[in-house]
Amino acid sequence: MAAFEGKVVIVTGAGSGIGEATARRFAADGHAVVLAGRTEAKLARVASGLPAERTLAVATDVADEGQAVFLVNRALERFGRLDVLVNNAGTAVTGPLAEATTADWRRVMGTDLDGVFFLCRAAIPPLVATRGCIVNTSSVSGLGGDWNMAVYNAAKGAVTNLTRALALELGRHGVRVNAVAPSLTVSEMTKDMLSDAALMAKFAERIPLGRAADPEEVADVIAFLAGPDARFVTGVNLPVDGGLSASNGQPPQA
Repeated sequence: MAAFEGKVVIVTGAGSGIGEATARRFAADGHAVVLAGRTEAKLARVASGLPAERTLAVATDVADEGQAVFLVNRALERFGRLDVLVNNAGTAVTGPLAEATTADWRRVMGTDLDGVFFLCRAAIPPLVATRGCIVNTSSVSGLGGDWNMAVYNAAKGAVTNLTRALALELGRHGVRVNAVAPSLTVSEMTKDMLSDAALMAKFAERIPLGRAADPEEVADVIAFLAGPDARFVTGVNLPVDGGLSASNGQPPQA
């Protein structure tokens, strides 16, 4: 816990799922945590369980450049520094690309990609000052293709390569940039999938560990990448997928 004492972390998408678990993990490790998300009530619920003196909740739509910049500035005003940026906010649209609307495309790209760009750009100066780090939430969908998820694949694929590019750019300043690439994880975004027994049976066949991840399991890896044990790790898109990518998504042989 002492390793994180005095650090300041921004976590986007902190109102539920991986973001909530990540915020709770960093708070437990002694961080000051800035919770960002679009829904104030969700942020308030998460914040109520964290130390008030080390918690700040800021309602933020990361797809809005001005709000992203405001979020970074509020963190600096409240805590005086920034050590870790966790870009976790995300949304998805499913279905054939021919049926996707322009609004669908803009919504997913706005949250999943533009938000990462806006926040990284705003956070680079204070992160250079602290020799801090960035951890992005990409996806196994950003490492390969999925059926009926072309828009999401495109956004997460861009996050994957942006992570690599920023690691090259910022390494000389002592700033590390990595990403986690989860597979199916228990969250609000996946609740419809999790309730589909036939679909879950297929996932159980494809994922060597045989189940979806809990948000805390992804949060633990984010904490590792942000922490001192990963001090020589940068430019990595680390699958947190129960072995799915190792199997190339293929079902087990009979």
